Amino acid sequence: MTAHIDQRLTLDLRVERFPFHKPFRIAGHVFAETAVLVAELSDGANSGRGEGAGAYYLGDDVPHMLAEAERVREAIERGATRQDLQALLPPGGARNALDCAYWELEARRAGQPVWALAGLDAPRPLRSTLTLGADTPEAMAAGALAIDPDAPIKVKLTGDLADDIARLDAIRAARPDAWIGVDANQGYRIETLPDLLPVLLAHRIALLEQPLARGREADLDGFDRPLPFAADESALSLADTAGLVGRFDVVNIKLDKCGGLTEGLAIAREARALGLEVMVGNMMGSSLSMAPAYLVGQLCDIVDLDGPTFLAADRTPGVTYRDGKVHCGADIWGDARKSS
Repeated sequence: MTAHIDQRLTLDLRVERFPFHKPFRIAGHVFAETAVLVAELSDGANSGRGEGAGAYYLGDDVPHMLAEAERVREAIERGATRQDLQALLPPGGARNALDCAYWELEARRAGQPVWALAGLDAPRPLRSTLTLGADTPEAMAAGALAIDPDAPIKVKLTGDLADDIARLDAIRAARPDAWIGVDANQGYRIETLPDLLPVLLAHRIALLEQPLARGREADLDGFDRPLPFAADESALSLADTAGLVGRFDVVNIKLDKCGGLTEGLAIAREARALGLEVMVGNMMGSSLSMAPAYLVGQLCDIVDLDGPTFLAADRTPGVTYRDGKVHCGADIWGDARKSS
């Protein structure tokens, strides 16, 4: 069921910044904060919120998101619907913030939570990975010991084979029984990838995410994948999904890439139909970003919704992490509470 918004709206846009408690390193980048665009839509009786963090590797930063959202302000305030939004804006952080704001507004107008409007079952806690940013082997091993012992672990690699091997040696020694996946963030090439794979197999790594650069997907044609490969930067939107078959085994859905919950749910369902496994990830937003992704996670095999764990301070209320799972209460986003 989709509620139809048929009256004029007001749109509020604001930028909010969330410093990290320590720098976070991946292949080619170091981050110290998350800057997000928050969109709020109101019809005078009810309001809805959404958050977009964008995708750094696409130049989808705060100025770009703001410009994109402002570009469609007039259409939105004249009564454009969430369905109209899919054509008004391309995938990206601005559309994500606006799309999620529409969903929450629709929920409050309809008196039903977003999960019900989306045709989902009542959400349940999800087993979520906790991520170790690239660091020295000693620091990463200590980090592996410090996190929830029941949580699966996601490890950031850098593309430097010797350093990555040392990292994996140390982490597996520290956590011999943990589920471990690795994310190369485009750091390897088809010529260097065969040197990494035996190391991953020796350490019982369960998943290799985005080994090659976006645009090099055809290099994987005919390539033997001895463990599941997940597409992240190679899978931005629904249009990319069919092309993953035969090259990847898993699609990592991020609402900031695909432009919101509407397309995120469509990707999850299309991936299933194509025989791909489904993963949900995040671009390091606050709990307001995690909550819509949590609904996509209800359809997923692998969940990576740990963004708020990197923040010096999250929103209140916020998601919680315990017993290896992420828990997202209805009071964070998407409930049917009437607002003014």
